[in-house]
Amino acid sequence: MSMTQTLFRDDAYLTDCEATVLDIDDHAVILDRTVFYAMGGGQPGDTGVLRWDGGEARVIDTRYGDRGAIRHVLAENAELPPEGAYVTAKIDWDRRYRHMRMHTALHLLGAVLKFGVTGGNIAADRSRLDFDMEDTIDKDAVNDALRALVSEDHPVHSEWISDEQLEAQPELVRTMSVQPPKGHGKIRLLNIAGVDLQPCGGTHLKATGEVGAVRVSKVEKKGRQNRRVYIELGD
Repeated sequence: MSMTQTLFRDDAYLTDCEATVLDIDDHAVILDRTVFYAMGGGQPGDTGVLRWDGGEARVIDTRYGDRGAIRHVLAENAELPPEGAYVTAKIDWDRRYRHMRMHTALHLLGAVLKFGVTGGNIAADRSRLDFDMEDTIDKDAVNDALRALVSEDHPVHSEWISDEQLEAQPELVRTMSVQPPKGHGKIRLLNIAGVDLQPCGGTHLKATGEVGAVRVSKVEKKGRQNRRVYIELGD
């Protein structure tokens, strides 16, 4: 099984691509390249559709498989493309774009609340980060800070560093329970200019202004030293 080229890492705004079917693995289609984000880092896998000459099938989830292969998971009764077929892979863009807005907004939240992160989850309707903190937060003050970072429209981009460079800068890693994957020679960083810099493999916006209206909607106490902070988009 060959490794799938991850086009979404180079351009998160790609909505479709042409690809070749490498393999079928238990109602999952392995392509040689894809725009579908595979679940990871708290961000859900993309959904969408695969189309080929004479057929099409819905992708209900996207997951990583062995050796870097990306599995486009189809429903059990879905039609399967033949191995070697040339397909068009198209994501559900509205859903993905909300994930991009949410994911970028969570980085802004982490820039405002400068505590270790013990967990997180991204969804189209509500997302969260868990912080290693025991005090409650001033929701109004945090929302004001989030609005300021959005309105300042900071540019967002990705860059790469080596495993050795990351080891020399341990302060870049905010997550306490999950460490970035090492051993591949390089690690992807998300850089929100002047705001946040940390390892992240997710899909993000080009600038913070695209986040739009966002607010802290709820704060839960999940332990003596843990606060779960939820955010929602204004639309």
